[in-house]
Amino acid sequence: MVERAGVLATIGNTPVVRLERLVEPGMAEVWVKLESENPTGSYKDRMALAMIEGGERSGRLRPGQTVVEYTGGSTGSSLA
Repeated sequence: MVERAGVLATIGNTPVVRLERLVEPGMAEVWVKLESENPTGSYKDRMALAMIEGGERSGRLRPGQTVVEYTGGSTGSSLA
């Protein structure tokens, strides 16, 4: 387990909330995970952190090394 501090500690620790009025009582329980509570508001924060930590563990990425990602979407924000 990797010890994280600051904003990295919030990634993946998003709340799970039960939606009580979505279906008729007794039919089902509906739970949602609020990935929007990640630092960039995206589920991709979890993926980006796993990529960086995995690269560091394997030795392919050293702490402080530059990561280049061609993206026009939220993956780039998550990696930043």
